Amino acid sequence: MFKDKSILITGGTGSFGKHFVSHLLDNDTPKRLIIYSRDELKQFEMQQQFDAPCMRYFIGDVRDKHRLTSAMKDVDYVIHAAALKQVPAAEYNPNECIKTNINGAQNVIDAAIETDVRRVIALSTDKAANPVNLYGATKLASDKLFVAANNISGAKGPRFAVVRYGNVVGSRGSVVPFYRELLAQGKTTLPVTHKEMTRFWITLDEGVQFVIKNFQRMQGGEIFVPKIPSITIIDLVESMSGKRDYEIIGIRPGEKLHEVMVPQEMAHHSLEFDDHYVITPAIKFFDKTVNYKVNKLGEKGQSVEEKFEYHSGTNPHFLSIDELRDLDKATL
Repeated sequence: MFKDKSILITGGTGSFGKHFVSHLLDNDTPKRLIIYSRDELKQFEMQQQFDAPCMRYFIGDVRDKHRLTSAMKDVDYVIHAAALKQVPAAEYNPNECIKTNINGAQNVIDAAIETDVRRVIALSTDKAANPVNLYGATKLASDKLFVAANNISGAKGPRFAVVRYGNVVGSRGSVVPFYRELLAQGKTTLPVTHKEMTRFWITLDEGVQFVIKNFQRMQGGEIFVPKIPSITIIDLVESMSGKRDYEIIGIRPGEKLHEVMVPQEMAHHSLEFDDHYVITPAIKFFDKTVNYKVNKLGEKGQSVEEKFEYHSGTNPHFLSIDELRDLDKATL
């Protein structure tokens, strides 16, 4: 679907952006592939790896609507991946988190509408469901903005959707690279915030494939949630170190014990498909004929049970220690 099309990725020098670019250059022939981010050093380093003729590198911040509008000229598809994502950093720097994650999201929406982009997918997080930290709260606000944007853009304007998933294996700033570094330093005991902690677990490749598929599925207004496994933090420790030796350091500011991707309160708006869930809009759009039970690919979903909740601690699929080891090796 990206043949001869122009795609822009905000925050494109991050883990997702790099993997998406690698996948697209290997499997498709885009007209332009635009990396939009604010760090010139990361862009320079990325240019050494990805220098195909279709690549474009734009220095810019999502806080700058004028620059976004300029970068989106003649763009067909946008992936909004830019965000301040570190939970403790957001707790200590709330204004900066709000400026990027909420105001930046609105700027992306406004720029996309002004430039007649075709489709936009915003990357979200499990922390946006029933948030207890500022990062999650700002991403929930961002999700609401992107869903409502379909009403603002009107019948002929861009379509907006959200992809929400859990912790990405090996992504920058995540626990796996942190543990690898400690083990490389000769540490024999790994730090754990709470021994009962669980998390949803997804690989970068799975995340990229899910986003691409949802560009094909989307009608506008959906929050797409993949069916993915959970892990326990203690199993992760054993899979990486070979033993269950850990030191409890306490839950960090704003951190949850478990994560939720489909809250029970949204069950009456949620649909189950073969490999994913969809949270449908709580508000009515201009086009009241949209049937979210059948997506653009013809895949059919059904309503979930009244008290359904997609929760990392009660997820029926947990990765075994051996499966965690295999994933760890695959992300090296």
